[in-house]
Amino acid sequence: MANTQNQKVSKGMNIHMRRGIAYTILILISFFCLFWFYILFINATRSNGELQSGFTLIPSSHLFENWKNLVAGTIPVWEGLFNSLIVSAFSAILSVYFSTMTAYAIHAYDFKLKKYIYPFILMVMMIPSQVTALGFVNLVSGMGLEDSFIPLIVPSIAAPVTFFYMKQYMESTLPLSLIEAARIDGSGEFHTFNRIVLPLMKPAVAVQMIFAFVSSWNNYFIPALILHDDKKKTLPILIAQLRSADWLKFDMGQVYVMIAFSIFPVIIVYLILSKHIVQGVALGGVKE
Repeated sequence: MANTQNQKVSKGMNIHMRRGIAYTILILISFFCLFWFYILFINATRSNGELQSGFTLIPSSHLFENWKNLVAGTIPVWEGLFNSLIVSAFSAILSVYFSTMTAYAIHAYDFKLKKYIYPFILMVMMIPSQVTALGFVNLVSGMGLEDSFIPLIVPSIAAPVTFFYMKQYMESTLPLSLIEAARIDGSGEFHTFNRIVLPLMKPAVAVQMIFAFVSSWNNYFIPALILHDDKKKTLPILIAQLRSADWLKFDMGQVYVMIAFSIFPVIIVYLILSKHIVQGVALGGVKE
């Protein structure tokens, strides 16, 4: 009896010790993740002279001055924000929707060459965008689509990484018997996909929407090759343009303010979609 009680006490102590270690590690990771955001917003409140003088954890009083100088300059900040929102929002929506539809087609249908399509898409995933950039720019120029958002939005429909994640998630949460039952009840294929499949995939959709939005928002390489008009440029291009100013006009305070300004929409998107990740976990509990 005493041995049993000692084992229970020892087991309880081990559980509390493991839990304490896990919480400590999570707190440290959270601190290192958020610390750099804190430094960014602190630097956004400092003037160029203060930034040149060294590092500090105390905010200054030049935030509105930096913002006023930024807006009064030649950089079209609000146009850049609008452009980034248009490109990122449409890219994320189209990418996730059609990638989920592609994963659903391969998961739910049997057709010839099915076993070859999946590895082919994964093979395409291994090709970096820098390899095809020159040919893509020549194609866009030949079609007269420079300074247009179409080349930045439409190609995002083909997203092998998003497809791969959706396919893996679908295999564990979407039983084929559920699809067959919907067909027997007379549900059309698009109705089944939009009303049954997508709600079950809500956690994966939320995750991939965040990733796709952030990836498109931070994309600099392809937009810099296609967008030449300042009023059509996205925020990453404008930030690089602001940083490349000559030393007489260079103001590090404005750079930090613009970087902080460009992060707020990403934080808002994350806060909106992150709740669906938790709420939608129960929807993935359907099993055969």
